[in-house]
Order: sequence, then structure tokens, then C-alpha cells
Amino acid sequence: MEPLSPLLRFALALCILVASAALWWPAPAQAARLKEIAAVQGVRSNPLVGYGLVVGLDGTGDQTTQTPFTGQSLQSMLQQLGVTVPAGTNMQVRNVAAVMVTASLPPFAQPGQALDVTVASLGNAKSLRGGTLITTPLKGPDGQVYALAQGHLVIGGAGASAGGSKVQINTLNAGRIPAGALVERAVPTPLNQGDSLQLDLNSADYSTARAVVEAINRRAGQPLAQALDGRTVRVAMPADPGARVALLADIENLPIAREMPAAKVVINARTGSIVVNQAVTLSACAVAHGALSVTISTQPVISQPNAFGAGQTVQAEKSDITVAQGAGSLIQLPAGAQLTDVVKALNSLGATPQELLAILQAIQAAGALNAELEVI
Repeated sequence: MEPLSPLLRFALALCILVASAALWWPAPAQAARLKEIAAVQGVRSNPLVGYGLVVGLDGTGDQTTQTPFTGQSLQSMLQQLGVTVPAGTNMQVRNVAAVMVTASLPPFAQPGQALDVTVASLGNAKSLRGGTLITTPLKGPDGQVYALAQGHLVIGGAGASAGGSKVQINTLNAGRIPAGALVERAVPTPLNQGDSLQLDLNSADYSTARAVVEAINRRAGQPLAQALDGRTVRVAMPADPGARVALLADIENLPIAREMPAAKVVINARTGSIVVNQAVTLSACAVAHGALSVTISTQPVISQPNAFGAGQTVQAEKSDITVAQGAGSLIQLPAGAQLTDVVKALNSLGATPQELLAILQAIQAAGALNAELEVI
């Protein structure tokens, strides 16, 4: 085998170097598309709600004595169908349940389009499995009827009971009806109104608004977009509806470079969850943390009189209270310029998430937490 020439050896070494660099060199961060960070103002879904009755239950419906509105609704429905119930009749039906029906009317929905609806029990029904929803009008916030719902319920739960024992998986008092509603009225949208449209960013950020304007103007080749504030961008639109749709189709897939968000720590006081974003930094500080526990134990004490005494047996309680305080050493937290440094510093405290709630608030009050603290 002939030895490789110096030029060939150099080319081979260069290829190996490029291939190895591709393995360890960090890939550039992917930018988000415009459709993922902004929405056209006025183009949104609308909530619908209605009250109806579910029939065909296997004895698991509402108890009309405890939910009188179910009986009233049943009588009203029968009267509309030409059935008159004598006054004073106490109907004890167990296969009917009063329910609330909700749906979301998407933008651009037209009459005849099918919608999915959610049905939830309003009374004390045990289960809606096997039920059928009677025609229910769904109204919007303005009181107008926009859809009609009807169909068989799909319940995701299961359960059984016998002899006082009960087994249940998921819930039996709520379900869905796929394509269970038909749109009866369309909601107008501002897509074809005026000479411009507004894009609303999901979160207010001046850098993101500027990036959106630059991307749209670069794509159009002319200054069509203008930032009104940190959340709103106005875009000039052509008069032709088809040209508007084409322009929105072009700009909604534009890549937008996401800037680093404002430093924020979100705390859920109910669950003890703590979320820290990548912009949070920590200044040097010292923290002393000690656990304080109070234990109360109560034992019953019986005071019984003599065998021939006239007294009565009395039961009392004896309580023992113990207060224990754990050692709280002073821990120095170094300054952290990255999220990993902040996590390491907080983990060094050895505190539980519930205890970190108070520690983070104290660190922020001392001015060492360079972030906004939000409690939800």
C-alpha cells in the first residue's frame, strides 16, 4: 500500500477535525415562530354554556326530592312536548339528571359546523354513564344562542358498588360528546375590517416586539409593521381578503429570536412548587435556617369512684406539649450568575420546598435575590 501524500493527509485530518467539532459544538438555539408568541387581536374562541337534562340513566340520576330543579326542568320539557303533568304530582324519577353543558366556539366557525361539548352533573347524580343529552341550546355571554347540543355521553370513568363497598376510577359525573353540537350562528371577526390588524404578544416584552417588527418588515420588503407598545404590533393589511390571508400565512411562520425573559421566581404556596427561570441570579448572602416543631400528645384519663361511692365515672384528657428546635447553622451562599449556581446554593441549605418559600422571601427582602418573586 502506497503512503498517503502530505496534501491527502492534511485533507483527511481536516475532515476529522470538522466532524469532531460538529459533535461538541453547541447547536444554535431555535427561534420561536410568530404564531407561537402572538395572536391576531379579535380572532379568538368564545365560551358557550347551557343547561340541560340527561336521560336514560340506569337508576343513577338525581334524587328529585333533594334537587327540585331537576323535576321542574322535566315538567317544563314535557309541557313543551305536549305532555301535561297533573299539579301536585311528586315525580320520583331516577334516570334523569340536570347537567351543565359547555363548549368553545372557535374563530371563523360557520353554521352547521360540529363542536365537542363537555357535560357535567349539576345535582346529586351518582353516574352519567349511558345517558343521552336532550337538545340543549348553548348561549354566549350576550345571551344569544350560538349552538345546539345533543347526543350520547362518553364517560371515561368506571365504578361499581355493592353491600356498602364502592370502587371507582376517575369521575362518573362528567363526560364529553364528540361532535355533539352544531353551530347555529357565526361570530364576526375583525380579520377583514379596517386597513390594519393588531398582533398581541403572549407576554409583554419590548425586545420581542422589536424583533417581530423587524422580521415582518424584512419579509415584506417595506415597513408594514409598527410596534405600539411592548405587547401590541400593528400590521398594515391589503384590502383584498385573499391577500390578507396570504400575508398572515407568510408572516405567522417567521422565526422570531426570543430574548432572555425578566428574572422571575414563581412560588405556589398551596403545593410548595418553586419555578426559577434562567435569568435569575443570586448575590452573596448568609442564611441561617432551623426547624421548629411543636408536638402535642393527648391521652384519655378515666376517673372512677370507689365501689360503694355515690360518684360517677368521669373521662378527662391529659396533654403533653413538646417544643423542639433544630440547630440552624449560618450558611454562606456564594454569588451565582447562572441558574445552575442558584440551584446548587439553594440545595446546600437542605430545606424542603415549603421551607424554601420563606427563605426565598427573606433573601429577596435582603436584596440578594436578583429576580421578581411572584406567589400564585
